[in-house]
Amino acid sequence: MPQMPQAAQAGPPSLPALFTGFLKIGLMGFGGVGPIARHIIVAERGWLDDRAYAELMGICQALPGANTVNAAVVLGDRFRGVPGALACVFALMAMPLLSLVALANIYDAFSSHPLTQVALTGAAASAAGLILGTALRLMSRAGLAPWGWGMAAAAFLAVGVLRLPMLPSLLVLVPLGLAAATFAARRR
Repeated sequence: MPQMPQAAQAGPPSLPALFTGFLKIGLMGFGGVGPIARHIIVAERGWLDDRAYAELMGICQALPGANTVNAAVVLGDRFRGVPGALACVFALMAMPLLSLVALANIYDAFSSHPLTQVALTGAAASAAGLILGTALRLMSRAGLAPWGWGMAAAAFLAVGVLRLPMLPSLLVLVPLGLAAATFAARRR
């Protein structure tokens, strides 16, 4: 692997420093860790400069898997070999895994309580409302042609109302959408 430049520092970070850095990324990374990972790796710990971080993320995006997990493997291996890679990945995954196990145990303990079911129903309704609101906002800003609104309605009807499987619905709707776009473009 080509050697990436790193920020000026006394030497490569120790295994405990790598572990605590990626533990912090994993703990703070609810909803996406990209900006947090950059802050910790570049600004806080100084392990890489901005250019080296951008190069690292370019490599990591080309690899299969999650970008930040890939970055943990690459940085850990670069600074401390296989033990560093293992320490970084374990630390990155430890807090989300522990949080998930704790929440699953809490749910298991209280799942039969009527208020738990009410709370989950409310959370599901809130999530559905957020998704629907975001979809409507995106659609209103997309400037869809009339046929585009028709395709959106057909997709909603097929998957949301008729509960048809998504993949077969898309296998039908995508060619129809392409045909409608082609027809609309030819009419202009």
